[in-house]
This record gives sequence, structure tokens and C-alpha cells, in this order.
Amino acid sequence: MKTQTRCVVIGGGIAGCSTLYHLTQEGWTDVVLVERDELTSGTTWHSAAQVTNFGMNQTMVGLKTHSINLYQELAEDPEYPINYHHADGGIRLANTQAQMDGYRHFASMARGMDVHFEVIDAAECARRHPLISTDNLVGGLWDPLDGDIDPAQLCQALARRARKAGAEVYRHTPVTGLTQHRDDSWTVHTSKGDIDCEVVVNACGYRVNEVGAMMGVHHPVASMEHQYFLTEEIPAIRDAGHRMPLLRCPISDYYCRQEKNGLLLGFYEQDCKTWGMDGISPDFSNDLCPDDLDRVTDVLEGAFARMPALMEAGVHTVVNGPITYTIDGAPLVGPIPGKRNAFCIIGLRAGLGEGGGHGWLLAQQIVHGEACYDTWVLDPRRFTGHGNVELTALKAIEDYQNEFRFHFPNEHRPAGRPIKATPLTPVLAAEGAEFTVVNGWERAEYFKPAPGFEVTHGFHFDEAFDVVAEEVKAVQNGVGLAEVNGFNRIEIAGSDAHRFLDHVICGRVPTKEGKVGLGYLLNHHGCVKAEATVANLPGGPVWYGSAAASEWHDMDWLRAHADGFDVSFQSLTNDWTILVLAGPKARAVLSEASRGDWSAEAFPWLSVRRAFVGVAPAVVMSVSFSGELAYEIHVPNAQLYAAYLALRAAGEAHGLRLFGARAVDAMRMEKGFLHWKADLITEFDPFETGLGRFLKMDKDFVGKAALEARRANGLSRRLVSMRVDSTTSPAHPGASVMRDGVVVGTVTSGDWGHRIGMNLAYAFVDPAVAAQGTEFAVDMLGEMIPARVIAPSPYDPDMTLPRG
Repeated sequence: MKTQTRCVVIGGGIAGCSTLYHLTQEGWTDVVLVERDELTSGTTWHSAAQVTNFGMNQTMVGLKTHSINLYQELAEDPEYPINYHHADGGIRLANTQAQMDGYRHFASMARGMDVHFEVIDAAECARRHPLISTDNLVGGLWDPLDGDIDPAQLCQALARRARKAGAEVYRHTPVTGLTQHRDDSWTVHTSKGDIDCEVVVNACGYRVNEVGAMMGVHHPVASMEHQYFLTEEIPAIRDAGHRMPLLRCPISDYYCRQEKNGLLLGFYEQDCKTWGMDGISPDFSNDLCPDDLDRVTDVLEGAFARMPALMEAGVHTVVNGPITYTIDGAPLVGPIPGKRNAFCIIGLRAGLGEGGGHGWLLAQQIVHGEACYDTWVLDPRRFTGHGNVELTALKAIEDYQNEFRFHFPNEHRPAGRPIKATPLTPVLAAEGAEFTVVNGWERAEYFKPAPGFEVTHGFHFDEAFDVVAEEVKAVQNGVGLAEVNGFNRIEIAGSDAHRFLDHVICGRVPTKEGKVGLGYLLNHHGCVKAEATVANLPGGPVWYGSAAASEWHDMDWLRAHADGFDVSFQSLTNDWTILVLAGPKARAVLSEASRGDWSAEAFPWLSVRRAFVGVAPAVVMSVSFSGELAYEIHVPNAQLYAAYLALRAAGEAHGLRLFGARAVDAMRMEKGFLHWKADLITEFDPFETGLGRFLKMDKDFVGKAALEARRANGLSRRLVSMRVDSTTSPAHPGASVMRDGVVVGTVTSGDWGHRIGMNLAYAFVDPAVAAQGTEFAVDMLGEMIPARVIAPSPYDPDMTLPRG
């Protein structure tokens, strides 16, 4: 066995084998995989092994497409062919028009990745799958490339190719410990000796936290028992003359696919069960849980009703094995938070179908620092300190129970809430707040006009449309107050604080005390990595502020680039909260709640000062995300309620009204302001994203050389603002932008601009059609809706209002 290698991958299931293979494809051939038992002896061996192209976003569609293409290539390898039933086709059923709207949106989104789904009615579903009944059926989504594959053969084929490229695989080699050294390299301790390496990868399936504990981290991954059974031969399948399409049914919570001349039928029962919460026996390998078909009786009854032929079929084999889930159901693929040279590829509940793509994206991140797609939807750092065992288990149960029921826009499911709250959460709830969730934080979304007010979740404008419009109107004409909790706040101290920021930010960094600026951080490919507000507090230090979701992401990036600088970082994210005071009367309210001169001359736009709001100490910034005169009032959580009461009291005479996140989002789109990981992604550089004004090309900064090279090659896409000619629906992220029947771009954000009465959307489009006035059609829920490129800030384009 080697004692030194470039990378050690721990785990021999689909995650580990795919990563090992793709590392060799990216040029790293001195790599090793270690497996405690045989390859595929964990979850992989009992996988139902379905391979679909369906994904909830373009990144997921892209990695699944890569998986399908790779598996087809492996299946056709004359030296080592594998069993892959490719392109049997598959149907996702629906019994409501809202579900059908979702399928139409996903078809639009997939078209931008050159993946073509078909939305079909109930009769066509039955024609393509003759075993199903159309009772209580509206239609479905057809995936022509759906299929299934042999798990063990797939992993052996990937391992075989990796070995041929120079990699080594050590079976029956349990990892006993991990040691990280001062130079950030690792030693992997195994039962057969130590291996020194630059990079370590946790690909350990349901044993993920056994290995995580060896490096002092906990991963938000939980296992669920999952049952399926194989039927005896069904004559209708035997005599069909073709393979039956795969079926996924959110109505009755089951799936099925052909297995020989019978069916493999899997269940997502409501009475589901976690597994391994109190530890996993070291002897559990190539093993299963005890059968418990009583638990799936309700699902089975629904399956019988949908497929009457099942009632005549005997059960041949029952399989009950653990599968892994994360808090949101999507895998964790990427850097391990707080660790250098450590990565994971875990929580792959649909591992066989997606594993080829996951390993591909991870290998790119390890070798090149970034993947070809923005991978935030998979990033392990999207869950922060709230991702504990209990929350993960509750969300795993909830996701399991809703396996084939996708999230609707603005739908926030209840399990595990609230996990993060401020002293104002119950206060705002008493005021009628409906809450959304941002990095675990309960954040007011809007304020209900009556206690029993509810919205209908779907892809059209909902009943909260007029409520949000009134909140926006209050901010535009008077004054509004909102809580923005969870905002990422890092205190940067040290003699090199500004020199360091000048190194990582591609534009000008404010250095004057009492001033605030906006900056962008690039990755080593010259593309947008992060957005930050930099505030020079009077008397020091410097505050770095960014999106709530970026808490661990940005801290990792700053620390990774701090070598050689006298700087230190302290997170204040969970200790302070922002109260946003916005509107033309905001200055009057602040002046009554806080001593000092708050005039435009004494406290101009982009200023910061320490103050008291009532009796509460605060840091106040004159910045605006709404486009109105506004102040961010940063308050320690212990004094947050006191500051809130002071502002409410001062605002009473001015008609102050509470507003929520949906009003903020609507207003920011009218201003051309961008959201991190919606409009600001690692696939595009500042020129493509319309941020050229924030660049300072006469200085050195991280990513500059790559940015210059990209600029010389020309733009691949341009972010544009569009007016969409619809009064019934927003353009949802992922929707395809069409011109002359060809996809020319993809929507990143969409919302109604209440102050200008316009349906707005942002989209990355082909630069050749990015000029103002260019007309498009946006594929919105299956309809081609006219749209036109407009100026990027249609409301107060000269920014006169925030200056007061």
C-alpha cells in the first residue's frame, strides 16, 4: 500500500468511485480510494438505481445529464460492458394543476441545459404506461432518458477505469483516524498503515459522521429506512413487447420500474423511520434492516389503485435498507466547512442516478478550485451551526414524506422550526408576520392583513400580492421598519485589514473612517465569488457584511487568503441583527429615536456611525437595498427589542408600518440590485454580470489575471433586466429565454415592481441579443410570454432618493 499520495478518497460506493474516476479525468492520477469492506457494500449495493434527468435546478440537471452520458459510454465499453437500461422513459404523475405548472416550469428550466421533457395529459400517461389508471390523474412529466443501471457493475467500471489511469483502490482497509498537519496536509490512518496526502475526501455514505468525527466536524446527514419489493412475473409486462417506463407518483408516494418481467416497487410512507441515530454496528456491511411492510400499507393501497395489476402479483423479495438525507434533501458535495484540503460527497439519497455527475463536479472543485457550474445548491457550507442531529433527522423525515412533491415558490415547510430566532420573532409573529427561512433564521416575509389569512402555493402571483404592494407603498410614501436577521457580519481587525481587503476585493475599498462601500470578490477563475459591504467603523474595526447564507462560505474564503497579512476575523453574525428603517420619513423617525444630527449633511449616504437608538447601542449605516432613503441599524441581540420599541414609538406619529422580505425583494429588482447565488454566481465574471463599474483594473487582486484573460476572449453571457408582459405570474428562476425558437438565456430572478407597475426579471442572455429594446419570449409555465430588455434600474436610476 502507498504511504504517500495526492488525494485519499474514503468510501467505495458510487460517491467514492465516481470521485476517484473523475479525479483521474481532471489530471490527478496519483490518487487512492480506501474502503472498509468491499466496493458498494454500503447503501450502493441495494439501490433501486434509477437514472433520471429530472432536477429542481439547472445545476442538478447538468450533473444528471453528465451521469447519463457517462453511464451510456460505460455500458457500450466492449472491454467491460455494464447493464444499463437507458431511455426506457419515465413519468412523474400529477393530480393538480399546480403540480402541472411545476412540471411546465421544470421543462422550461431543463431546456436551457439542452434537456427536453414533455408535459403530457392523463390519457397520454396511460398510453405510455398501460398498467396505470387515470382516476384522479391530471397528467405528468415525461423524461425520455429515464432508466436504471446495475449498481455494482457501475462502481466496478468506474474503479477499473480509475485504476487504468493510475489510481489505486484498497479494499478491506478501514480508516481509523485522520490527522491534519500545520501545512494543511493530512495523514489518513488505516488498519494497514498510514497514507500521507494533500487532500482527503469523505465519501462514506451512512458512515459519514464516523469519519467526520475523526476530523472534528459534524455533517447534517441522517439515514432513513427505505423499503422496496420485487414482484413475481406480471403477464402484462411479459407480453408488452417493450420495457415499461419508470413511474414516480406524488399522489400515492411510490415509484416503480421494470425488473425482469415484474416490477420493483418502492415506498415513501408517512410512517417512516430514521436509522442509525444512536450509532451503527461495525458489522453492518452488505446488510439490510428487518422488513416492515405493515408500515407501507397506506402507500401500497394507493399503488394498487393506480396499478390494479399489482393486486395479482406475488412478492418475490423485500429490501429494506438505509438511504441518506440532508436538511434540504440535496447532497453535500464540496469543501468541508472550516477545514482546508478536505472535501465531502455525502447525503446522496439518489446516489446512483446522480453519482456520476456529483463526482465530476467535486473532482473539478478539488483540482481547479471551482466547477463548470455554480455548485451552491450542493455546497456543504449552505448549512451552518444550526445543522444539528435533531434538525437533520426532522427534515429528513419531512423530505422523505414528500419525496416526489417539490417545493412551490414561497413554500416553507414546518419541520424543525424555529431553529434560529431573535428576541423579535415572537413580537413580529404577534404582529401577524408570516415567516420565511434564511440560513435557518425565521425572517418576516410579509404581514398578514387578518389572523386567518393564507396563500395558495403555486407558480402564479398569490393572495399576498396586494399585501406586499401595500407594504411597498408604505415604504415609498412614508416609512417602514423591517428586521433583517442572520446577515453575515465579520469583524476584521489588524494592521493589514484594508490592505487585505484591497487584495481580495476587485474594486475600490473605502479606507476613510465612517464610510461604507460595496465590493465584489472573485475566484481564481475571475468570476464572482462573493459580494460584501465594507464599513469602517469610527475608531475601528472594519466590518465585512454579506448575505446571511454566506456565513461559512465567506469566512472560509477570507481565511484561505489571509496568509501573509496581519488580520484577524471574528464572526458577529449570530450576535447582532439589523433593523432596516426605510422611506422618505426614515430620517425623521431616526432623529426622534436617537440623539445626534442625522441630517444629509451630517450623515450622508454611505456613512456609518455608532449611536444609541433609545437605550440600545447600535451601529447605523446609511445604505439602501430598497432604493429609498434608508438606514441599516445594527443592534446587539440583547438590546434588539429595546431598539425596536424605540423606533416603533418614534414612528407612530409618522405612520410607520412593518414590512417583510417579499417587499424588499420586489423593491430591489426595481433598482437593479442583485442577489448572491441567484444573480451573482461563479459561472460569470463582473463584466458579464454588469458590475464593471465596481472594478479597479489598475491594482492587483485575487482573480485579476484570469479576469483579464476572460475579458480578452469576450463575453459569454450578459445579465439583463427585462420587462415581462404578464400580470398573472412572475418569471421564475431557471425559465428559458427564447428568441426565434432558440434558447438564448436563463432567468435568474423575477418579481413584480409595485412602484413602477411592471413585471420584472433578470436573465443571463447571449451578448448578441443583450441590447436595450431587444424582444424575447420567456417560457413561463408552458406559455411563450413576450419580454423586452430595459434599463437595469427603472426606479430612480440616478439614485437621488437614498441620498435624501
